[in-house]
Amino acid sequence: MVEGSGSASDRRPARSVGATLGSPSRGHRGSRSEASLVSTRSGRLNAPRPALVETGPGGTPRLVNRELVTLVREEWIVVDRWWTEEPIDRRYFEVVLESGRNVCVYRDREARCWFTQAA
Repeated sequence: MVEGSGSASDRRPARSVGATLGSPSRGHRGSRSEASLVSTRSGRLNAPRPALVETGPGGTPRLVNRELVTLVREEWIVVDRWWTEEPIDRRYFEVVLESGRNVCVYRDREARCWFTQAA
């Protein structure tokens, strides 16, 4: 639309060019940002969830939440914060399940339990 053409009812309110996520722009005063909605609705993004894992030889996952593991893509160990009262000692596996989903699963070696995270 060329400026000056059309009626006043055809014009839409302009948005602030410098508006950032969370800052209100014209027509959206007082609205919450998408980022704040995500954080208040779901808590932590990609938070670990307890998992039911059955292992094979060497502690490698065979079943994750009752679904067959078809491929172990990668394995690694994370040891961190050993100097604190809450050290991290985890053995991670990136696996492909029978459904085709990629899942990151780890055994917390301090707590002796399994967790999953999105890969």
